[in-house]
Amino acid sequence: MIDIYKFIMSHEVAIRLSFFLGIFAVMAIWEFIAPRRALTVSKVVRWTNNLGLVFLNSFILRLLFPAAAVGMAAFASEQGWGLMHYYDVSPMIAAIISVVVMDFIIYLQHVMVHAIPVLWRLHRVHHADPDFDVTTGARFHPIEIILSMLIKFATIILLGPPVVAVVVFEVMLNTTAMFNHSNVRLNLVVDKWLRLLLVTPDMHRVHHSVEDDETNSNFGFSLPWWDRLFGTYRAQPRGGHENMVIGIHTYNDPKLVSWLHGMLLLPFIGKINSYAINRRNWDSASDNNEQ
Repeated sequence: MIDIYKFIMSHEVAIRLSFFLGIFAVMAIWEFIAPRRALTVSKVVRWTNNLGLVFLNSFILRLLFPAAAVGMAAFASEQGWGLMHYYDVSPMIAAIISVVVMDFIIYLQHVMVHAIPVLWRLHRVHHADPDFDVTTGARFHPIEIILSMLIKFATIILLGPPVVAVVVFEVMLNTTAMFNHSNVRLNLVVDKWLRLLLVTPDMHRVHHSVEDDETNSNFGFSLPWWDRLFGTYRAQPRGGHENMVIGIHTYNDPKLVSWLHGMLLLPFIGKINSYAINRRNWDSASDNNEQ
């Protein structure tokens, strides 16, 4: 266990980067071979600006939090902080529980950034993307990325997950975000069964619809169970995947939604007009929760 710990701490960046580049390459090739939808913005513009935001966020996070979530997990373990240190469970069980709990926190966080107007201002950078492809999965405003990291830190301090579990969770989150945001065509039968265990591109694409009730559904990033459990699951968009409109009704200026400088300014422009969740939207989503 000590050797594994040392290896992970010494190669954590390389491990995450390898998975990121590998899955990104696979999904990018898949999108080229079997796209689900035609893009409205050229790939050159999309990739240059969306990936530019990704690199900017990575630089900021490394500057502010050099040890990242894995470092916090190691520190919490050394201090004996968190629930996992109060119960005598095997490392494997502790890791599984930790990954599931952390994924649930991500679900709650996602609901929160839709429900609270000031947080929606930040999160709308993600939703204002007029298309949906592998680069959308990591397109977030730097301030939201910082807040997300602070929530992870708080979760780790309270939960006390094994360091290995945090690495697995971080890799799983990044990997599934690229997968379920990809513009890929997946066999419908495979999709039907796969979404019982994993959020699929067709499942998550509904969440990027311009329609309020569709946007306020399918909040899960990795595990699909939370949406079904809490009534936020919607099987398909009303207009079908090829015809549905992606983005935000009131934000369609290319300078704001497709270019890096616009994405950075977007949270500070316009009125606070959120997709705040209400009972009507949840009920509407619940009415469409059958396959």
